[in-house]
Amino acid sequence: MSDPMKVLAPAHRRLRVGDAWRDAASGATFAVEDPATGTTIAEVADADVVDGLAALDVASKAMAQWAATPPRKRSELLTATYRALTGRSEEIARLITLEMGKPLAEARAEVAYGAEFFRWFAEEAVRVEGRYSTAPAGGYRILTVPKPVGPCVFVTPWNFPLAMGARKIAPALAAGCTTITKPAAQTPLTMLVLARIMEEVGVPPGVVNVVTTKRAGEVVSALLADSRTRKLSFTGSTEVGRVLLRQAADNVLRTSMELGGNAALIVCADADLDVALDGAMVAKMRNIGQSCIAANRIYVEEPVREEFTARFAERMGALSVGHGLDDGVDVGALIDETSVTTIDELVADAVDRGARVVVGGERPDGPGHFYPPTVLVDVPDDARMLRAEIFGPVAPIISFTSDDEVMAKANDTEHGLVGYLFTRDLQRALRFTEGLDTGMIGINRGLISDPSAPFGGVKQSGFGKEGSHEGILEYLDLTYAAIDLP
Repeated sequence: MSDPMKVLAPAHRRLRVGDAWRDAASGATFAVEDPATGTTIAEVADADVVDGLAALDVASKAMAQWAATPPRKRSELLTATYRALTGRSEEIARLITLEMGKPLAEARAEVAYGAEFFRWFAEEAVRVEGRYSTAPAGGYRILTVPKPVGPCVFVTPWNFPLAMGARKIAPALAAGCTTITKPAAQTPLTMLVLARIMEEVGVPPGVVNVVTTKRAGEVVSALLADSRTRKLSFTGSTEVGRVLLRQAADNVLRTSMELGGNAALIVCADADLDVALDGAMVAKMRNIGQSCIAANRIYVEEPVREEFTARFAERMGALSVGHGLDDGVDVGALIDETSVTTIDELVADAVDRGARVVVGGERPDGPGHFYPPTVLVDVPDDARMLRAEIFGPVAPIISFTSDDEVMAKANDTEHGLVGYLFTRDLQRALRFTEGLDTGMIGINRGLISDPSAPFGGVKQSGFGKEGSHEGILEYLDLTYAAIDLP
């Protein structure tokens, strides 16, 4: 087995600020662990407020020149990043697995997915357009000019350490913005590799800055309090999102938020059960269930509930659990001990309230943060797991008898990120598409993420879109000029 750490030299396990790889001003570092073994795999710089503001200094100074860079040049640099990522896919995937825990096949898929954002927004960079028109009353012309919003602060999560940064950095650079990314402390290494790659392909100093830290609250707060910051994009929990929104309000920052989810996956009696089972496995088990768009609640119409449950439990129970770098592993380690404990408590709560475990349900002995694929039935409405974001390989199955009933249950949550529906009835699919309070819905498929599609939620799952043409608009302000022309 090759060493996944070879992709990131010790010199590049530090802060990326301007044209330098530098230690934290205090000299502090923190450990990054392999969640499958609990062993330390690297030490990285632990930034404080001084370091964060140093990154903002260089991002601010680089802003004018980067905004003035021809769109074609920005596009070419993004395309070069895409090619570099795909060319080094295997070594980057192995690093993702090592620091995050997901199986290697899923890490490879994440590299492909993350790289695609750079290709997509390379194409969008040359298609930013304004408008010139005659005012309806005549006498003057209306001119609209899109402009980059300014230096952006990105706070990214640990579950997709490449893709979540890529889908923020790529549109920001395409629009002409400079960036400061604060990756999750559990998985900072992949973001440092991306910064190194973008340096190698020729992205100018100061455009892409990376600040790793265990003191996220104080560093990010200082960045948001500085008037030079003009945009915040955050992916993470609703609770943290609320805090950041309050802080962003002081300087009236442009914000986009992709927050928590509580996705309902609905299997109707008329569904193709083979398609529904395939979709449910993807929607539940992608990234070991550690995804904001994971199926959190599986509702199955009563006539097919027994068959679906038996077949789904059989497939869940057949998945192999182990280190993500080992051959044949389907389910890797969860990110940390807190995650395992939280999931164990949710399962125990459901069982105490009358739920029954069909498969799994008991954490294994030994090192690493593992939890087996688990299926529960007879889960009551008051079980905590139906309200909380499970973020793990646990699937509660609940029966329903009517569309109105399941629609009401699916919408009975503060979240509104995504829903899934399996049916062969087109009219039924359209009714659910209009009736579910979600920003996205998968119809007869369990995977909805696509760089060409607008990703985002409603209610307390956030606002703003990532990906698609709409994604670049999050990084553009619009100036309107009224031009006198009798």
